[in-house]
Amino acid sequence: MRELTEQEIQIAQERIDSLSSEQPYEISQIYGNLWSEITNKVTFGQAFSSAVREEKLLRIRSAGKRKANNHQLYEVNKNEQDGISTEKTALIGLRVNNFTVFRKAEFNFSPNLNVIVGENSSGKSHILKLIYSLIATSSKMGRKQIAPLPSKLYLEKEGYADKLSGVFRFESLGRLANRQHGQGRCEVALDFQDSALNTAISFTGKAQTGVQVDQLPTRWDRHIPVYFPTRELLTIYPGFVSMYDTYHLTFEETWYDTCLQLGGLVLKGQREAQAATLIDPIEAALGGKLILDNNNGRFYLNTPNLGRVEMPLLAEGLRKLAMLARLIATGAIQEKSYLFWDEPEANLNPHLIKLAAEVIYKLSLGGVQVFIATHSLFLLRELEILMASSKTKPSARFFGLHVSDEGVLVAQGDSMDDIGDITALEESLQQSDRYLAMEG
Repeated sequence: MRELTEQEIQIAQERIDSLSSEQPYEISQIYGNLWSEITNKVTFGQAFSSAVREEKLLRIRSAGKRKANNHQLYEVNKNEQDGISTEKTALIGLRVNNFTVFRKAEFNFSPNLNVIVGENSSGKSHILKLIYSLIATSSKMGRKQIAPLPSKLYLEKEGYADKLSGVFRFESLGRLANRQHGQGRCEVALDFQDSALNTAISFTGKAQTGVQVDQLPTRWDRHIPVYFPTRELLTIYPGFVSMYDTYHLTFEETWYDTCLQLGGLVLKGQREAQAATLIDPIEAALGGKLILDNNNGRFYLNTPNLGRVEMPLLAEGLRKLAMLARLIATGAIQEKSYLFWDEPEANLNPHLIKLAAEVIYKLSLGGVQVFIATHSLFLLRELEILMASSKTKPSARFFGLHVSDEGVLVAQGDSMDDIGDITALEESLQQSDRYLAMEG
C-alpha cells in the first residue's frame, strides 16, 4: 500500500472544482476513482497522516459528494449505522414470460409470508433464484456507502447478467428462456411497494451473457436478501469464500453469498436481545450455542456437557438450524430483509420441521419478507396451524405450481384451498387414509 502524494490530492481537488454542470459523469469518475484509491490502496493511517492531508482529503470528499448529489449521480446511505433504509421495499409482484418451465405466469406476493408449492421440476427453485438474483444485484450496490445510481450499462453487462450466471450456473443466458415453442424471448418484471425499485429485463434464447433492461430502477435496494439452500453450509465454510474468490468453482453463487453472511459479526445491544427471542428456541433444540473460531475459521456447537462439537459430527438437520440461528445472530436476517428458503423441510425430522415453521412464521411477523419453496404437507400444516391459532396474523400468499402441456401454470390465493391439488400433497393424504384403513 502506498501513500497518496500531495500532487495527486491537489490534482484531484482542482479537477473536481473545475467541473461544470455539463460534466456530471466526469465528476462521478474522478470522485469514485480517488476515493477508491484512498480506501483500497492506502491504509487509513497513511491517508490521514497529517492534519494538512486530512483537511484536503475531507475537502475533496465533501466537494465530490456535494457535486455528485447535485447531479444525482450518487446515493449516500442515510442510515449508515444500521445499513438499512426506512422505506417499504417488499416485493409485491413478479411477471415472467418464457422463463424456464413457465410459458406465462404472474405472482402476487404478500409482504410477509409466501409459500410456493409444487412437484419436483415444477420451477419452485427457479422462481426463488430469479427473484434473489435481481434483488441481490441491487442490494450489493445499495449497501455501499457511495454508489452510482442504477444504469443500463452496468445492469445489462455486469450486474444482472453476472448474478444470474453465478446463481444458475448455465452455459449461456439463453438457457433460461423457455424453448418449448421455439426461440422465444424471456421477459421478467419485478414490482415493489416502492416503485423506484421496479425493474424489468428480457433476453432471447440465443443470448450468451447480456440482458436487456426494459425498466430501469431509479434507486438501489439497501435491504439484505438471504438465500438458504437445501443443504447446510457450515461444514464447507472454512476456506470456501477464499477458494471461490481464487478459483473457478461450479458451486452456485448462493452458497458463496450465504457463507459471507455466516461469517458476519454478531449483533450486540438491543438488536442482539431482539434476535435472541428467535435464536433461543433453536439453541434449545441444538443443545448448545453455535460459535465461530476466528483462529481456524471453523464453526462449533458449544455444549454444556461435551464442550465444542465439530460441525461434521452433528446431524445435517441440526446444522441447517444452526445456520438459521447464525444468520439471525449476525443480522443478515432482520426486519425489512428478504429470506428465500428452498425446501426448509429437507433433512429435518417432524419435530425440527415444526420448529422451523415457528421461526419462519415469527420472522414474517417481524417484518422479514419470507419466500419458501416446499412440497411438505407437514410443514404446510404447521404453518396453517400457526396462522389459525395466532392473534397476530401476517398476510400470507400460497402458490401452487401445476405442470401442463402449456408449461407450468400458477394457482394462487390467501390459503392452501386456493392453489389446487398438488400431487405430492395428495399422495401424503392418501397414504394417511390407507394407513387408517389398515388399522381399522
